[in-house]
Amino acid sequence: MSTQAETVVLIHGLYLHGFCMELLARRLRRAGYRTLSFSYPSLGKTVTESADLLAQRLMSLELPAVHFVAHSLGGLVVRCLVATTPTLKPGRVVTLGTPHQGSQVARVLSNGKLRRVLGRSEPGLLGELPPWPTEWALGSIAGTLNAGLGKLITPIAEPADGTVTVAETQLPEMTDHICLPVSHSSMLLSAKVAEQVSYFLANGRFQRQEAG
Repeated sequence: MSTQAETVVLIHGLYLHGFCMELLARRLRRAGYRTLSFSYPSLGKTVTESADLLAQRLMSLELPAVHFVAHSLGGLVVRCLVATTPTLKPGRVVTLGTPHQGSQVARVLSNGKLRRVLGRSEPGLLGELPPWPTEWALGSIAGTLNAGLGKLITPIAEPADGTVTVAETQLPEMTDHICLPVSHSSMLLSAKVAEQVSYFLANGRFQRQEAG
């Protein structure tokens, strides 16, 4: 697949803003892609409402086709978008540390006094999500450096990235899945993650070292 004139939309995770995706966006631009960062109120909107905002943004731009790269909660926003917006031309999606199976940390928080910290994104983080449409190629990247704030809330079964477990990042419908030695936050800064993202967008699979 040629990267000429292809647009990649980057979507941040919970509590964050589009600027946190800028380093990854810069690396994708070096690989030949055009990039667009989407910011949304991760606490003030449900995942579905955020997906609707993204759909409106894309329709206003009238892009012929787009790919998506999304971190954590942002991957759930994309999941709702592609499942509910049939007018989009199917492209490729890479999610980074996205809890497609729901989040253990979120479940613990939802049953305690800190429930409010999840905001209106709570249902999505608990797994209330549409199935993944198979016409969209999904590559899921999981971190295995188990260091993060999630461990302060509840013990997290390894392998994990400190907030989301590897098992939570998997879906039966995904096209490919890879684990990298990064934490939930540091994956946004990792050159290796950026290389795998770029490779999947171009080839529809992750790059693995050949045996021997």
